[in-house]
Amino acid sequence: MLEVINDFLSGKVLIVLIVGLGSYFTIRSRFVQLRHFFHMFSVFGDSLKSSAGQLSSFQALMLSLAGRVGAGNIAGVGIAVTLGGPGAVFWMWVTALVGMSSSFFECSLGQLYKRCDSDGTYRGGPSYYIQHGLQKRWLGMIMAFLLLITFGFAFNGLQSHAVTHSLKNAFDLDPTYTGLALAVLLGLVFIGGIKRIAKVADLLVPVKTLVYIGVTIYVIVLQFDHVPGMLMTIVKSAFGLDQAFGGLIGTAIVMGVKRGVFANEAGLGSAPNVAAVASVEHPVAQGVVQAFSVFLDTFVICTCTALLILLSGFYTPGFEGDGIALTQNSLAAVVGDWGRSFISVALSLFVFTSILYNYYLGESNLRFLIGENRKALIGYRALVLVLIFWGAIENLGTVFAFADITMTLLAFVNLIALFLLFKVGMRILRDYDDQRAAGIKTPVFDSSKFPDLDLDLKAWPANSPAAATKAEAEPQGVPAAQR
Repeated sequence: MLEVINDFLSGKVLIVLIVGLGSYFTIRSRFVQLRHFFHMFSVFGDSLKSSAGQLSSFQALMLSLAGRVGAGNIAGVGIAVTLGGPGAVFWMWVTALVGMSSSFFECSLGQLYKRCDSDGTYRGGPSYYIQHGLQKRWLGMIMAFLLLITFGFAFNGLQSHAVTHSLKNAFDLDPTYTGLALAVLLGLVFIGGIKRIAKVADLLVPVKTLVYIGVTIYVIVLQFDHVPGMLMTIVKSAFGLDQAFGGLIGTAIVMGVKRGVFANEAGLGSAPNVAAVASVEHPVAQGVVQAFSVFLDTFVICTCTALLILLSGFYTPGFEGDGIALTQNSLAAVVGDWGRSFISVALSLFVFTSILYNYYLGESNLRFLIGENRKALIGYRALVLVLIFWGAIENLGTVFAFADITMTLLAFVNLIALFLLFKVGMRILRDYDDQRAAGIKTPVFDSSKFPDLDLDLKAWPANSPAAATKAEAEPQGVPAAQR
């Protein structure tokens, strides 16, 4: 029954939602993800700064990458290639391209409608912009519940299952003990809350990403003569033009979109939860940063995995097996047996930070549902750790199907909310673009320009003195050619 529902939702509804509405946001915003692509790099300089006691934009980026770059980038890509052939990779790229615009708007709105807690920290996300932007708390509660179930529980079990069984394949380690060790280490980080999670992500995310890219570059160099032909195979297979994969075009589209969304999460409403905690001068600045994280996740990390598999010579049409084993064996075929161990270690780092991110999403949305309740929070932490251990030792095929269904429901609720709030998103984008066109290097948001919006004035002060100060300090009348 779950498979039938899942096939309909993820095979039809999800494609229309992600690609259709993502394309709409892209066209209406005049390809915001491309217009601001190089600007994304300049934003990183400001992203390292933060107000006292607040998380920086860079830390929020590391948190979102902690979640985006997980098992989906290794196991998910392997599954997509196994079932959909090389063409699935092309449709993952398409999903990411339009998903960058969806992520831009959802994270900008997450920043715009964030709330300041009594302790001075920020909280926000889809539930908040649904409640305060659409004035529909009941729908925000549904969104919060879906995020809690999908990320707080289901995805954590799946991530745990992926890493413990990878370690079993590479080092013959008992999943019972590795699952227990994983739960204990995560529990120690959970206790420290969002700030400790951010510190761990700051340390591990750059390391795991750069090392993984480095190994892929090494493989590409060894197989460089085959790279152009393989990229051509990916494109041809996507449209059924390669005879070996001609019958897989439908499956390639479905798997590319489904696994692409699972990997980069663009449009699901997950990233806005961590984007909202950052201290930034303008909501759009965090939208720009988070759009780049989608690019890095799919166009860089997922492509790395795809090339590891396709350049190895290990993969053949009709391959049967799980995605992790495919990636492990593919790398080993090029570099030797240490490749299996490397994938397991890389996956362990990917999964560890991804679970931290998933945990925070669940905690944030639990707070939205029931407010500050210490006993409920402790109970949530305990249940997450139990599910992590359970996922390590049990077959989660049913849970995976259930998670795919709730993921599609998340996309449905969130993307419809984004569609309804799109005019608001465009208003703050125009405000940002107008300030940049006027020569202001770092645009500053002034909530007094948007009196009709239900904003938290503690998070976005009206008539902000900083806005006037920055506007006067920045050069005016810069010629268009120089801008």
